[in-house]
Amino acid sequence: MRKENIPNILTGIRFILIPFIFIAVISHHYLVGIIIFTISAFTDILDGYIARKYNYISDIGKLIDPLADKITQISLLLALTILNILPWWILAIVFIKECTIIITASFLYKRKDFVVYSKWYGKLATTLFYLAIICSLIINQFHINLPFKFDLYLYYLAILATIFSLIMYAVQFKVKQKIITKK
Repeated sequence: MRKENIPNILTGIRFILIPFIFIAVISHHYLVGIIIFTISAFTDILDGYIARKYNYISDIGKLIDPLADKITQISLLLALTILNILPWWILAIVFIKECTIIITASFLYKRKDFVVYSKWYGKLATTLFYLAIICSLIINQFHINLPFKFDLYLYYLAILATIFSLIMYAVQFKVKQKIITKK
């Protein structure tokens, strides 16, 4: 095993963990889901740190790392939707946004003059969703009764960040398209 492959191996571990997280949550083993999800998040942080620190950034890593994030996020939101913890329309918005980003990034990946990578606003939306998901899991694990749906408000905030990020990525794409066509 080459050291340069460590970030991609860690990302591969995240893909392997996705069905285990999903099964834990759908089976109402929320604490187990939180633990596996935390391990997944730790490997995400670690792979990014190693890739940047040692310059092990690869083209495949640029694709599979955010894909692992998106599939993890969507699978957790799907599990929470199936359990009626989350309204279906939140999953629908995230699914449409992520599919749009994945399809666009796939087309742009083939172009050498257009590099696709995540920005702070995309990371913000993902972080807010992860916080909301963890809150939902904790609330349901420990049967916490709040006077208001705290996790639902976090989802609303995450949706706003998701819509904002989609708009920002579209603007970024349009600006780069204009620059490329002027060359």
